[in-house]
Amino acid sequence: ANGYYNSRWAKCIHSSRDLSDMVFIDNYIFNKDVVVQFNSTVGEFVGYTELGVSSARAWNNNPGQLQGERAQMESFCKHNAEIRQTAIADKS
Repeated sequence: ANGYYNSRWAKCIHSSRDLSDMVFIDNYIFNKDVVVQFNSTVGEFVGYTELGVSSARAWNNNPGQLQGERAQMESFCKHNAEIRQTAIADKS
């Protein structure tokens, strides 16, 4: 496809059953390059390009947007991980 490629990939990474080491990562991608990333370990947006740095600065100054991203750890990551763990435990 010709033109521009825009996407957003959110992922949750953890390696322990108690989910204490879980990290939420939200990538904003343009033409297959990460432009801005939110990492729950860092707790704010980080820009990797000129546009990304500008966007990260604006988003980090928006308390509502920052709070929404931070809340994804509980509502998206831990919620889904607990459902998956229950489904796996029920199979044994």
